[in-house]
Amino acid sequence: MDTRAIGRRIAYWRERRRFTQTEFGRLMGGKSKRWVQFLEAGDRHADPRLSVLEDAARVLTVDLLALLTDGPAVECVDAAELRRIRTVLQSHDVITGTADSDPADPLPVDVLRARVRHGWTSFQASHFASLGRLVPELLVAANRAAARHQGDDQLAAYRSLSMVLQLTEAASIKFGDGALATIAGHRAVTAAERSGCPVIMASACRHLADAMTADGQARAAADFAVAAAARLEPDLKARGADGLSTLGMLYLKAAMARAVAAEAAARDDRRAAADARAVPELLDQADEHATELGDAGDGNALFTAFSGTNVALYRVAAHVQLSEGADAVAVAMDITADDRAALPRERRAHHLADLARAYAQAGQRETAVDTLLDAEEEAKEEVLCRPRTRQLVDDLRLLGVGGAEGRLRALAVRCGLPG
Repeated sequence: MDTRAIGRRIAYWRERRRFTQTEFGRLMGGKSKRWVQFLEAGDRHADPRLSVLEDAARVLTVDLLALLTDGPAVECVDAAELRRIRTVLQSHDVITGTADSDPADPLPVDVLRARVRHGWTSFQASHFASLGRLVPELLVAANRAAARHQGDDQLAAYRSLSMVLQLTEAASIKFGDGALATIAGHRAVTAAERSGCPVIMASACRHLADAMTADGQARAAADFAVAAAARLEPDLKARGADGLSTLGMLYLKAAMARAVAAEAAARDDRRAAADARAVPELLDQADEHATELGDAGDGNALFTAFSGTNVALYRVAAHVQLSEGADAVAVAMDITADDRAALPRERRAHHLADLARAYAQAGQRETAVDTLLDAEEEAKEEVLCRPRTRQLVDDLRLLGVGGAEGRLRALAVRCGLPG
């Protein structure tokens, strides 16, 4: 047994769970800090018997195998971290928006804003694993700031709180928890309304629409996004790039919600047809706002990545949702490499995963595998961590991919899929 490697893994998971060595020792049955240091160093005096490792796995909420073998090359948000986010969202202080009992002063609004920006930058760079640790801390800090600051600082704190909740929603969707995303989305809208800022309101509404769609409420999500756009449009058009970008994103989220609704209503031909007809109209509306934005659309205003290129990526995704793989591929062929390169890493990789699904729908399964490998090269987390993309890998294994069989098998291993 490689005690040093096991000790290294225990230290990694202890730090990821935010336990000090003293706290971990206490949870391990009253062990001393020095005992933990010996254990993590692989010292023979600590003797990691199987029973000790089983206790460590229980305390760290990981599978025993995670302590015995090296894990995948990429880190993903895991179930324990999602539970931690849910626990913070369900705490009395965050639900009621009241101050907690910590006597420390709230973070200054400029420091809070910088930390929120760091969180969103990590998301757009596909550094998802860090969000499992960062988001709970940001939620507590932003809620405390909104509860304790006054005047303009309080309004700024509410803007940050809404953006943290929107980040929570976006991360929850990535990892397949639509219910958690919807909880965060509703709270984000409430905080945004209290901030008084139309741009933050629109941003929160577009994220809630996304969450509702992921949580099986697609038609209501589309109606909500369009209603928000109608209510906020005059104010948003007066707010420059930030306003036009969030306005355009509301129509993109409405279009995707309609596409999802059309698929879900496939047995009701009239409803499905009505939803499907609405999709291109909503995308065209978003395209109009991208045209209004012009060159300013490359600025990633309020982390939207909104531009004519992003509208085209949504057209691809909508065709995929409607099982129109060949149409999705045709749209993708008109997007230049330079235009794609101007988008954030997460957006590029997300698009490649959508395009892989389009190729699979069009019967080009070997190309689908190669496109998934391109997505993995762009952002490993988008392929190896996301349940939706891992499901595509599994589906392709069942369907067969001809000459790409070996490449797909290796990808499945990296995804941690059973053989």
